[in-house]
Amino acid sequence: MFVIIGIIVVFASVIGGYVLHHGNLHVLFQPTELLIIGGAAVGAFIIQSPANVLGIVVKNSMRVLSAKGPNKSQFLEVLGCLNAIFTKMRKEGLIAIEGDIENPQESPIFTKYPSILKNHHALDFICDNLKVIISANVTPFELENVMDLEMESHHHEAMIPSHSINKIADGLPALGIVAAVLGVVITMGKVSEPPEVLGASIGAALVGTFLGVLLSYGFVGPVGTHLEHIAEDDLLAFQVVKIALVSFVGGSAPQIAVEYARRVIPSGAKPSFTELEESLRA
Repeated sequence: MFVIIGIIVVFASVIGGYVLHHGNLHVLFQPTELLIIGGAAVGAFIIQSPANVLGIVVKNSMRVLSAKGPNKSQFLEVLGCLNAIFTKMRKEGLIAIEGDIENPQESPIFTKYPSILKNHHALDFICDNLKVIISANVTPFELENVMDLEMESHHHEAMIPSHSINKIADGLPALGIVAAVLGVVITMGKVSEPPEVLGASIGAALVGTFLGVLLSYGFVGPVGTHLEHIAEDDLLAFQVVKIALVSFVGGSAPQIAVEYARRVIPSGAKPSFTELEESLRA
């Protein structure tokens, strides 16, 4: 929703200011220059991206319109789920959760927390590391190292769309110059025309530079930055899970382990100590 609002604000500000200066909107309508810039940008993106990267970028770019960012209720679900798992492990033994982590979709614990089941990356991260805990006498230090490596790998993949989009944004002003130069080349063939024809042709050529800069800094660049924020937000859930698991393996009680994890949540989405306590009781 906010992305659409931002697009409207950019268009309204740029076009509105141009009209208030008595600009001719007809001059800005240059579909051929937009074709040159957009087509060259898409082609450059295809050239720079292997097939797997193309799939990742296309799939994740759609999240710009749907991603809402983490909120307090989602983190309460993560902490509540971890507390329930830790409590069962403490009361019934480590092996008691084997059925839950082998088939979380049918687990009476995980099915209480639908946001975790929807986030398959976080779900796999929880289950895989719990399998390590119950199958080996792993130390907190070893577990933390393994999880850090996995988080680094996941974050690297999650940042691919942002990096790819930002590279295209960096090249758009230059592609706008390409379109403008081609417009000047066309204009040079009209040197025998009257001044009003030459002026219109030169103005149309300069629209290419305008479009390249506007697309880069007004639309494509911000989309790349938005994707970077989404990747950073996704990493928060992994960080919370890591702190809780390491604390529990280190000997902390279930509620203390999730309290340590609560403290790494950013302030905008962090539940208070009382809210967490009430949620765990419920």
